[in-house]
Amino acid sequence: MTSDVFVNTKSNGSTWRDSAGLAVLPIRLVVGWTYFSAFWRRVALENKLDPDVSGYVGEKFNHFLPQALGIKPFIAFLVEHPDLLKWSMVVFTVVEGVTGLCLMAGILTRAMSVSVFLLALGILLGSGWLGTTCLDEWQIGILGISAGLTLFLAGGGRYSLDHVVVERNFGVAESCWFRWLASGPLDVRRRQVLGGAAAVLTIALCTNQYFHGGLYGPLRNKSVAPIIEVSNARISDRNLRFTVYRTEGVDVYGSFLVGVTVTESETGRAVVVLRAEQLSSLPAHSITNRYIAAVKPGAYGVIVPLGAKAELNIDGLDIRIDPWHHYNLSLADVSGAVWTQALQIDD
Repeated sequence: MTSDVFVNTKSNGSTWRDSAGLAVLPIRLVVGWTYFSAFWRRVALENKLDPDVSGYVGEKFNHFLPQALGIKPFIAFLVEHPDLLKWSMVVFTVVEGVTGLCLMAGILTRAMSVSVFLLALGILLGSGWLGTTCLDEWQIGILGISAGLTLFLAGGGRYSLDHVVVERNFGVAESCWFRWLASGPLDVRRRQVLGGAAAVLTIALCTNQYFHGGLYGPLRNKSVAPIIEVSNARISDRNLRFTVYRTEGVDVYGSFLVGVTVTESETGRAVVVLRAEQLSSLPAHSITNRYIAAVKPGAYGVIVPLGAKAELNIDGLDIRIDPWHHYNLSLADVSGAVWTQALQIDD
């Protein structure tokens, strides 16, 4: 037994009326605008596709990297190759614009709903963990996925250009591919609809728990306080070098390193102390960035954006390292957070 998603009536054999399409008309228009407006903001209102301007969308993409689910290698590959990243952002933006415009007009509605589903899935997996006060990006992603499935089931309805093609009896309207890519009556089993709904709900619950918790256990928010991972820390009498990678915190501004200290474990003596004014005057060649989000000196220390990874190489030290002692590196953030890593001694 099958159940039509569409209430399908004909008048004089020339028109059809899609009640499901009419019911989701507000969703189609609003979802279409959300995607087209992303294109409009990046291209017409501001140029956010230029890597040399502030607000470059590629840097925002870099912010997704630390806690992305399932697509971390893909994001890492792009942010390590700036030219590929730039053209990927151009293609992504054009796809968003075409998807949104076609969806609002009701052109190839079902094909565009699949595009919405995939775009939203990418947003969910990449940035679903971001959100300083609420689950902002997760909500955008999961609602986009559910809207994509809903629009696929419903089609464009009466107020769509797909409907115009059907009403004017163009030959393509009778083809099977038109109904699957555009609009028109589909026979869909209830179990298929329920299966799709259950799949979307499962994605919602699993990603909610993975990114934010709360389904069981406490809530987590990785967008509040900065966390910097320190690795490859080495020291000699004349040189200190280490790698920083910021994995958590607010995405709209950086972590500010205002202190670097090297302490001798056996005596507790500080053998290197670099304060904010010294860090802010580090030469550009002392910082080697791996990704498009760049660690750089600022007015009050070293700025470490979310997702940035870089090696800091500080020369010109004049200290004596005892090879039989142990040393620890401490990085201090303006927030009061401190990250510590054991140092390896170079010959």
